[in-house]
Amino acid sequence: MEKAKEFYSQAKRALLTAYSDTGAAIRAINEVQLDYYLMKPWDPPKEKLFPIIDELLDDWKNHVIPTFKGIRIIGLQYSPKSHELKDFLRGNLIPYQWVDFESNPEAREMMATFNIDEKDLPVVITSDGNPMIDPSIRDVATEIGLQPDAQEEVYDVIIIGAGPAGLAAAVYGASKGLNTLLIEKRAPGGQAGTSSRIENYLGFPNGLSGEELTRRAITQAKRFGAEFLSPQEVVSIEVNDGYKIIHLRDETMVKAKCIVITTGVVYRKLDVKGVSDFTGAGVYYGAAMTEAAECSNKEVYISGGENSAGQAAMYVANYAKHVTILIRRDSLTSSMSQYLIDQIDKTPNITVASHSEVVEAQGDTHLERLHLKDTQTGEIREVVAHALFVFIGARPYTGWLESTILKTDRGFIETGKELMLNPEFKRVWHEKREAALLETCSPGIFAAGDVRACAMNRVASAVGEGAMSIKMIHEYLAEN
Repeated sequence: MEKAKEFYSQAKRALLTAYSDTGAAIRAINEVQLDYYLMKPWDPPKEKLFPIIDELLDDWKNHVIPTFKGIRIIGLQYSPKSHELKDFLRGNLIPYQWVDFESNPEAREMMATFNIDEKDLPVVITSDGNPMIDPSIRDVATEIGLQPDAQEEVYDVIIIGAGPAGLAAAVYGASKGLNTLLIEKRAPGGQAGTSSRIENYLGFPNGLSGEELTRRAITQAKRFGAEFLSPQEVVSIEVNDGYKIIHLRDETMVKAKCIVITTGVVYRKLDVKGVSDFTGAGVYYGAAMTEAAECSNKEVYISGGENSAGQAAMYVANYAKHVTILIRRDSLTSSMSQYLIDQIDKTPNITVASHSEVVEAQGDTHLERLHLKDTQTGEIREVVAHALFVFIGARPYTGWLESTILKTDRGFIETGKELMLNPEFKRVWHEKREAALLETCSPGIFAAGDVRACAMNRVASAVGEGAMSIKMIHEYLAEN
């Protein structure tokens, strides 16, 4: 037992001894911190042995921290590259262990083992123990088994963007027998995938996280045979003889008979002094679930008053010392769902600061202070801030689309009836039929979800549009 303690210090220790050997048991209690000793005979075991062992095992399970055997990231908390790696793995539902170089002694031990210097950070230690020094996202994607290259040359339908609309289109397309390819630039789930809890989605009365919804949808799409390409970025679409040719960032191409664009929206950047200097180093866009645990006992600010901001505030409040929501309006009632407002009101470490906006971010190597302006009085005050999460609205991710796809002034894709009201429509539409409800000005190319003009901006409506697009694709393929 003395020898075993050197190697297994947290193991429970029990000694089976005869009545005449109780001295040995007493010595064991003193020298190896014996947890229990059993007297012979121990029959029947169901009464005298098994309950004791069960109790010792239960106590061990309640206190032991098992060695993590998955991917580990060694890095600096306020390093944008470290944040990018964490956010990518979390977005792709890959468990990992974060080992902070500055606060975790284990980091230096691991670096010494692999002869890694601080300048090499961040480092990803793979599940089989191999170090990847300052790896690219594509390198990590390959390591975790993601597929960045298409397996076939032509698909019935290619879906660009794996948010709720894209995932729904993939599930329904594959289940209906279409040869389906889903392409995602970063991680599945879109903005919904970063939500800590979606509480108004039909059929889930207790709510579910964006991660859980994404995991279920990806599993379902793959089970039906959909192919998932990630991380891979579409840079342009070309139409030739009815086929849609998709050009990818790595200069490869893939063809489709139909396309569904479901690229959704991206968070708007906070364009004030100093913020860009600390992006990924205290300032984060839609990454509350990735960085919340590092906000323990810290002052956190959230800029924005919509549902995504409220959900982030509720999640971060589980860790932070205090969370302040900054809004320019009088209250949250005009922009946030009532159920979230009620939850925020009942959370003691969340405060709503109305008529407030960030005008400057300051710090040395990371965010340390914010300058806040009162939009009514013009007064500016300085506050201590360890993290700022930004949720100030979104813009459609359509900058990569050519001008041949008609969009609104704000960049949303026009489809169906809204499209036909565009004065440019007759110039580009040469079909005898009307455009389908979700069809763009290019026949056979559809748009669904938040990227589409006049969309409802709800998870349920995005899922519905993704499913609807497949019905319209079947009709298009039947005609062509």
